[in-house]
Amino acid sequence: MSNTLKKNASLRLIFFIAFVVVIYLFLVWLLVFVEKDSGQSALNNYSNAFWYSLVTLTTVGYGDIFPATIWGRYISMIFILTSIGIFGILIGQLTTLMTTIKENKKLGYNGTNFNNHAVIIGWNEFGWHVVDQLVGVGRLVAIVTNKKDDVDLIREKYNPKNVFVLFSDYNNHELIKKANIDEANIVFVNMMDDTDKLVYVLNLKKVFPETEFVVTLENGDLKNTFLAAGVSNTISTQEISSKLLASYMFEPDVASYSESVLSYAKSDSDYDIKQLLITPNNPYNGKAYQDVFFDLKKRYNSVLIGITKRDKFGHKKLIKNPLGDLKINTGDYLIILLNGKAFKLLKRVFGVEEGMVKHRKK
Repeated sequence: MSNTLKKNASLRLIFFIAFVVVIYLFLVWLLVFVEKDSGQSALNNYSNAFWYSLVTLTTVGYGDIFPATIWGRYISMIFILTSIGIFGILIGQLTTLMTTIKENKKLGYNGTNFNNHAVIIGWNEFGWHVVDQLVGVGRLVAIVTNKKDDVDLIREKYNPKNVFVLFSDYNNHELIKKANIDEANIVFVNMMDDTDKLVYVLNLKKVFPETEFVVTLENGDLKNTFLAAGVSNTISTQEISSKLLASYMFEPDVASYSESVLSYAKSDSDYDIKQLLITPNNPYNGKAYQDVFFDLKKRYNSVLIGITKRDKFGHKKLIKNPLGDLKINTGDYLIILLNGKAFKLLKRVFGVEEGMVKHRKK
């Protein structure tokens, strides 16, 4: 439900309650008016009239106060006949409102305050595997799906503290903002057709120009087209699977090693490749690559295998195993091969979580 519909529903309820209150006050006034001249009636003041109307409307009916005039009895009949209807309508309206609020929360319409998170637009079996890996390394994920049935399945499997799910038409950019894309680290467009992905990225780039996108491609020949469209990273599923299969056929140990380090480390002894940001307070800031290489190996049994730098335009450049005199600076990312135990130690030293941090253009 959109914000406009929610506001309209709330306004209708407010107007209805206000209308009921006005009618109620008018009937109380009218009751006092017709009863005030009767010497036998106690309903000659507003205090007694309010008390009588309340015990009548709530069907309690103590009988301690009652109308003495014929017109007072007619008004009392209105109270009696409308009591069940009024409370029924009020309870129904409140129940509907509470149900709507609960449903809106479940469908993600209240939005999320996630930041530096991953947004996945489009949901399928491949999405499950991607989210499992992201959650495994402690990343926050926002999922956008256009199928209501997916919402319950996702909420059942993942903790809402780590995974936010939004039900939305993919072209409803205003509603997709509920996934807090502006603060997202990366957006993964997880649609089936490469052409649909390209068109969608181009349209979404107009709304979120600073957002970085990643897509998987069925046709690897389209990689340059997607990069030109502003996609940060493209992965050809066929290319990866074929390379891994060929490696298993001729270098099975290399393939097994590559596959294991691509997934997150589940225990202290498991190895993984991490990407860690260099902050101004990092002890390796300003040091030579070679010196850091030996220090990481000596102190943490970790292997520095590369570095990512950004040029003045914010474009990333991955340098694999560079020459030793290369300086490490603030904003660089070190690519490190390490086990789970070493990672826990390095997180404290670096003072950052693993992964890329959203880069904003100045």
